[in-house]
Amino acid sequence: MQPTKAETLETLRAATGFLELTEIERDGLAETVMGEAHTAGATVVELGRQLDCLYIVHGGSLEIRSATGKIFARIKRGEVFGVRVMRSNRHSNYRVVATQDAVVLKLARQDYEALVEVHPNFDSFFERVGFERGQGSGAETLPSRDAAIDLMTTAARDLMTAGIITAPPATTVLEAARMMSAHNVSCLPIVEGGKVVGMLTDTDLRNRILAKAAPTSGPVSEIMSTTISTLECDALAFDALVLMMKNDISHLPLTESGRLIGILTHTNLVRAQSRSAVYMIGEIHRLEKVAEMAKVVRQIPELLVSLVESGASAHKIGRIITSIADALTHRLIALAEDKLGEAPVPYVWAACGSQGRQEQTGISDQDNCLIIDDSYDEASNGAYFTEFAKFVSDGLDECGYFYCPGDMMATNPEWRQPLSVWNKYFADWVERPGPKAQMLASVMFDLRPIHGKIELFEKLQEQNLDRARKNSIFIAHLLSNALTHTPPLGFFGTLSLEGGEHRGTINLKQNGVVPVVDVARVYALEASISEVNTHKRLELGRSANVMSESGAADLLAAFEFIAITRLRHQSRQIRAGEKPDNFMMPDEISHLERDQLKKAFQVVKTIQSALSNAHQIGAR
Repeated sequence: MQPTKAETLETLRAATGFLELTEIERDGLAETVMGEAHTAGATVVELGRQLDCLYIVHGGSLEIRSATGKIFARIKRGEVFGVRVMRSNRHSNYRVVATQDAVVLKLARQDYEALVEVHPNFDSFFERVGFERGQGSGAETLPSRDAAIDLMTTAARDLMTAGIITAPPATTVLEAARMMSAHNVSCLPIVEGGKVVGMLTDTDLRNRILAKAAPTSGPVSEIMSTTISTLECDALAFDALVLMMKNDISHLPLTESGRLIGILTHTNLVRAQSRSAVYMIGEIHRLEKVAEMAKVVRQIPELLVSLVESGASAHKIGRIITSIADALTHRLIALAEDKLGEAPVPYVWAACGSQGRQEQTGISDQDNCLIIDDSYDEASNGAYFTEFAKFVSDGLDECGYFYCPGDMMATNPEWRQPLSVWNKYFADWVERPGPKAQMLASVMFDLRPIHGKIELFEKLQEQNLDRARKNSIFIAHLLSNALTHTPPLGFFGTLSLEGGEHRGTINLKQNGVVPVVDVARVYALEASISEVNTHKRLELGRSANVMSESGAADLLAAFEFIAITRLRHQSRQIRAGEKPDNFMMPDEISHLERDQLKKAFQVVKTIQSALSNAHQIGAR
């Protein structure tokens, strides 16, 4: 069975590992992957088979089973398998069985390799696919199911429940049961001399007391489980999972130098997986009610903390966090079309700002617009798109992506126009670059298509990138506007701190990230680079020779350090139960980190000076 292109595209947007791709690339893939249907119980991949494709689950569910029948993983829509076998040209040492009627999409080897040519990270992502890591070795390893919360890199202590209650062996069964009820816990470590000597669980109480009508006046030592497995808290969460499955336990005491400090449970592990981007995107695509989607989106701060603490780069974190906003937008658009019917004329929904650049760090306001086909007629089509835009923007707002204070949203008729009007907008901004035009252009040159007829966006971008590149006066004005955002460095290279409400802090967004975003945009327009992500703009700017090799490398490194410093600051705030912001006290970081931050700011300042000199513009 071959799903429709629209159905295939929805799966690719949610698929593990495909977040790196652009919407245009996913649109192309939707036309090349082939659908294959399997009834419940059918074998999708035989043991010992060689593969010439990567599989993506489109619908239903499947199990990955070893030669001995052990279940490696249960996988569902959006998850992938087969890539390690395909890439290694070896025979599969597992089989894949459909546990219910299922449809898989097959991405041919040549198409996969073509993607790797453009996106090396696409290939490296699948190095982490857990159940295939042991290919050819006969190993029966367990799957690391998620690209964001990776159990292979997360310490067990980061997932455990701390501050647990304990009891001595002499505690009566009744007292122990009351303690568990009062604290709403399913297990009670029994401790003697600082060491765990037993574990009392709900199962023990049910099987050894209630089922046998045994008295509750005896000591808990008589019914507790005494075969105890413990693990040092700095071990990997993956090691903890293996130990729990090996010993068939659901509660694992974690120790530090032999002293009990917490408990890791299956619930902890499930919660960790539920904070993953892959899980969250899958849930969003499944849900029907906006209120339920909002609950999923509220987990983003925890996801951000996990990503920062796993050592992910700021560039990757931005793309992962943004993928959730993209998935939410797609889902809301699908629900809008279910409610209102199919759009009367083609359109494309586009995002700008941090979502457009794929640089979101958490919940933010929304910046979006609608580009509509020129067959649009206000009298007959206007009411539809007014209601359509309101439905999607209201849904985004309910999920925490608040209405844009500047009203740069598709709900504003100014930003809900036919392609010809959009072309006129850009022509006016480029040819008459006043202050407002500079501001609007800086936002709208960061547009990225999210959903709809991609060709409408491509036509707009192609024509206006070329128009901007050829107008040196516009570029100069845009640069002049960009130079109003400067790194926080004093005359002698000292950090320049904020006054007023945020006195004594560094604004890591406005004076750290934004100056690099502005510079990268100027370089991109000079070279007609269509990419809007800042990291990629700088990489492509180097290739296009609008930046020197060393200048681009220095600016990329500086941008990454400033951005990850901002994310670590926000992570610390989230950990402390505070609302994350962009204002960091210098003493939050070490002396060495402050020196590195100053050097990063100096790199940005030097690049700004070089640009202003090249265009004969004085920095403000």
